[in-house]
Amino acid sequence: MGAITASASTLKPDAVYKSLLASKFVNCLMRDGKKAVALQLFYGALDIIKEKMPDRDPIEVFNGAIENVKPYIEVRSRRVGGAAYQVPMQVNRNRQQSLAIRWILLACREKKGRPMAVKLAEEFMAAYNREGAAVTRRENVHRMADANKAFAHFAW
Repeated sequence: MGAITASASTLKPDAVYKSLLASKFVNCLMRDGKKAVALQLFYGALDIIKEKMPDRDPIEVFNGAIENVKPYIEVRSRRVGGAAYQVPMQVNRNRQQSLAIRWILLACREKKGRPMAVKLAEEFMAAYNREGAAVTRRENVHRMADANKAFAHFAW
């Protein structure tokens, strides 16, 4: 695993599901230090998932959603002799996780007109089923990397 950040070592599992990933997500969801609001939104979303998918454990849907959004390869700009190339590179585990969380939250924040808990629940369920805006973004990143395979030899 990569460098352990201070937040990674002080992160406590969430109260209900005992999941480190869930508390990490709540911290990313939080705005202006309002953790109680973020927790309410997150658990509200999981309650909606429980209603709509009674045969599935909501935390399992959440974990599956994050897993399905994680990118395995991405393009990075690399300057070689005055030209900038988009070079496909492997994504390390920490970055995969943070990108997945960021993309899910971005997808939810772009949608307007419904409560955040509902948007979160919908995005989790969509990502769990390998559809939705966050998964589309991942597919685009993978497609970009695939298109720029010719420059892979610049990765060092």
